[in-house]
This record gives sequence, structure tokens and C-alpha cells, in this order.
Amino acid sequence: MLSRQVQHAGLLAPRRRYYAWKITLTAVALAIGWSAFALIGDSWWQLGSAVFLAAVFAQVGFLGHDAGHRQVFATRRANYVLGVLCGNLGIGLSYGWWTGKHNRHHAHPNTEGVDPDVMIGALAFSGTRAQAGRGLQLVLFRYQAYLLVPMLFLEAASLHGASIRALLQQATQPGMSRRANGRHWAWEAGLLAFHLSAYLCAVFLVLSPVRAVLFILVQQGLFGFYLGCSFAPNHKGMPVLDADDKTGFLRRQVLTSRNVRGGPLTDFALGGLNYQIEHHLFPSMPRPSLRRAQPLVAAFCAERGLPYCEATLLGSYAQALRHLNTVGKLTRPGSPVEVPA
Repeated sequence: MLSRQVQHAGLLAPRRRYYAWKITLTAVALAIGWSAFALIGDSWWQLGSAVFLAAVFAQVGFLGHDAGHRQVFATRRANYVLGVLCGNLGIGLSYGWWTGKHNRHHAHPNTEGVDPDVMIGALAFSGTRAQAGRGLQLVLFRYQAYLLVPMLFLEAASLHGASIRALLQQATQPGMSRRANGRHWAWEAGLLAFHLSAYLCAVFLVLSPVRAVLFILVQQGLFGFYLGCSFAPNHKGMPVLDADDKTGFLRRQVLTSRNVRGGPLTDFALGGLNYQIEHHLFPSMPRPSLRRAQPLVAAFCAERGLPYCEATLLGSYAQALRHLNTVGKLTRPGSPVEVPA
């Protein structure tokens, strides 16, 4: 069994030294970015710090992702603390909301009506959904392959908005502020509010109004673009399953996921998400162990005749865009519902 091979190789064991360095270096990079922002002052050179902080925010997000899968620490509480520090405080995203959404994705990847990552209002990944669009949504579906890149620049704003809405909805539910996603609601809401207020105050106190707005647009736009470019290769353009599909766990995770080829630089830039197949099969596997697990998983799939999808980074984007374009064409009158193989 694959799970025995992975355990025997020690690939599920904690990687404390790796994460100690990773957390330290990421925190230092974040401190450097904001220190540079304070020292540069009201200058157009702040666009440079905006670009740097966009990249650092994404790296903080990757750490929050690892914490959400309990890859970093042995206890749920320690991972939760790291998660809210990275998400709510560090980059302004609700860790509780995101983990709930992300866990649904892992349970049913690329599954119509179940996976929140394929239930995006402005995008359609299947012919059925594309042809169900109406009005403006139908227009967006038709040209989605061309609109995807511009829409990625709005990803951070979308995540911030969803985080705030989720916390506000929890606050209106009886008892939610003290339990469940709501168990630590006060901490999540407080840290998120602190991040947003501190971020906006710092930007508008240091910069003139025009430069402040431009800084936010560049920093948040590139932050969202970076995240979107990291997530897009993973499942976009892979098979979309029906909600009642009975495919088993192994086939479901492998058939709907795509790996991105590359070396250490790719591993760093994509936060380990380039090993999407291994990550979906073993979500709690520490990030640095995914590279070592890859040949074991690939061989296991080959023995069982399971398609194991790998592509270059640019190749994965091309596959995703071709799929979106094919689905978009199905919005034309008289088009078949099925996406051509």
C-alpha cells in the first residue's frame, strides 16, 4: 500500500527544523518589507515595496495553508495559532473561513456543486454550468479564457471580502461567537480588524492619497495575482466530476489534480503546491517531504494504470486556459453540453 511506503520512508514525520527556519525567514522578510515602507516615506519608490510585500504576503499565505493542514506542529492548537497569525493578522484573511472552504475542496476536488473552488461566480468549468449562465454571467463565461488573467488581480479583494462576510455572518448566529468556526471568533475578528485598520492607517499616514491608493492597488493586486497563479495550475483544466460521482478516494484525488514540474525555485515560488497530487493524497505531509514522495506516488499510479498528470508551469496555464476557452464556447446556442475530450 502507498500509505505504508510513505510512512516507512518517514515522509509524514514532522519537519520542525525546516518550519522553524521557514517561519523565521518569512517573518523577517515581512518585517523588512514594512520597515522599508516606513523608511522610504512618501515616494514613488514605494511601488517597489508594494511588489516586495505582495510576494511576502503570498509566502505568509503558504505558511497559513500548511498550518491549516497541520503540517507544521503536532497539535491542533499550535497550528491554529500559527494559522490565525499568518491569515487574520498577517495578510487579512479569515483562517477559520478559509480552512472550512479548503477542507470541502480537499474532500471533493473538482466536483460540481460541492467543491467551492469550481463554484466561482464568474467562471464555468463544465458545459452544464456554462449553459446555465444568464445575462452578464453568460457573457463572462463566454470570454472567461481572456478574462481570467485580469480577474486574478482581484483575487485578494475577493478573499478579503469573503473573510469579512463570513465573520459577520458568524456574529449574527446565536452562540457562534464563542464556538465552532466561532470557537475563536473574537480572536479571528479582532486580529482581522487590527490588520485591516493598521494596514490602511499605515498606508494613508505615510503616503499622499494618490500614492496610497496606487500602493494598495499594486500590492493587493499583485498579491492576489500571485496567489491565483499558484492555485490555477493545480486543478483548472482537469476533469470535473458530477456531484453524485462515486469515484474512490485515490482516483478522485489523482484524476482531478495536476503537478507542476520544476526544481527548488518552483517549490519555493509555489509553496509546495506544485506537488498537488501528493498533497491531495497526503494533506498533512510536511511541505519539504512532498518532493521525496513524488516518485513513490508516480510509480504507484503507473502500476495501477492511473493517469498521473504533470506539466511545466507555462504548460499548466495553457491547459487551463484551453479548457476555459472550450467551455466558454459551449455558451453559444446549439452547442453540446459536454466538454470535448
